[in-house]
Amino acid sequence: MLNRLIALRRPAQGFLSLICTAAVVAACGGGGSSDPLPVATKSAFSAGAITGFGSIIVNGVRFDDSAASVTDDDGSSRRSDELRLGMVAEVDSSSITTDDTGSRGTARAIRFGPEIVGPVSAVAVDGRSLVVLGETVQVTATTLFDDRLVGGLAGIVPGTSVVEVHGLLDVTTGAYTATRIQPKPNAPFFKLRGVVSNIDKTARTFKIGSGSDTVSYAGISAAVPAALDNGLLVRVRLQTTQVNGQWIAANVNIGVRKLEDHDEAEIEGRITATTFSVDKKFSVNGLPVDATNATFPMGTTGIVLGARVEVKGSAVNGVVMATTVKVEDEHERDNEGFELHGVVSAFDGTTKTFVLRGVTVSFADPAVVIRKGVLADLANGKKVEVKGVRSSDGTMLVASRISFED
Repeated sequence: MLNRLIALRRPAQGFLSLICTAAVVAACGGGGSSDPLPVATKSAFSAGAITGFGSIIVNGVRFDDSAASVTDDDGSSRRSDELRLGMVAEVDSSSITTDDTGSRGTARAIRFGPEIVGPVSAVAVDGRSLVVLGETVQVTATTLFDDRLVGGLAGIVPGTSVVEVHGLLDVTTGAYTATRIQPKPNAPFFKLRGVVSNIDKTARTFKIGSGSDTVSYAGISAAVPAALDNGLLVRVRLQTTQVNGQWIAANVNIGVRKLEDHDEAEIEGRITATTFSVDKKFSVNGLPVDATNATFPMGTTGIVLGARVEVKGSAVNGVVMATTVKVEDEHERDNEGFELHGVVSAFDGTTKTFVLRGVTVSFADPAVVIRKGVLADLANGKKVEVKGVRSSDGTMLVASRISFED
């Protein structure tokens, strides 16, 4: 899960209705017209962690992002080069095609945003978690760290560091599993996405999940969702200074946007709500799923709150109509690698590293496989494909294979 949840989409394009057919030409007022009928255009939606670039790879699909709009969870325009491995993104695209070389699509819109932005108050001695805005963030063997955090987790200083956390929320524990962590100095606002708990509608305060910090919405009471209550998934923007030990909300919004219609949809993440045993329905990262007509290659016993799943189907009226639901093996997922395509820069023959798509790549492993060339061919300006896994501190990609490209 090198640098899989969840936001900002353009209207989706489904099958276009053919208004005038041969049977009703006269009624349409187009008798005798030779104008071509409109061509149906399929669309797709994908949500998951970015696992590669060349252009952008999400859920194993390579999307050409050269003409895509890129926006963040606030709806602000962003550049495609701000996307990083491990960020969780949503992609609206053309229909996805698959052949012997893999799955591909053309991205129309890409949206991304962190689960948390805020100060770090603690880092576990065992290096497996940290606390941000009172929320526990779990660090795994595939959590990516921005290389500005020298040493990865070791580069985070409790009480000083402010970080941006991308990842997945487990509503059963209230913990977040980080897919990417990067510094966020001088953040104008802090952010938190999670499930409301301990709401006090008189004092106008609440907490998020099992977190320890209290959020006050007293100053914006007229601008909160009408459905604000325990159990609601929200996205909160906070002022960066506490008042009387409470974080002050600048705004509170529903934590997931309505999904537009798409002919194809694929989402990966954790089940955040479920009534599956009753009606075959659940939510993944807040997105509603109807699995009434789905198949379950791994069985249905694992369809429980907090489980990590992959869902494929279509999107209709804001719901993913699943055709396939697969429970993902945590260990298998954590052993998956990453892929980069691009032009070599910052080549260093001494440290045996170079930079590709903003990621530092190490080729020091003597077992690295070189294809369509030799190791001595590596140099700035060379176009390559790199496959590998994260380094021990999570700040680099350790190449297992480097292929030279034309």
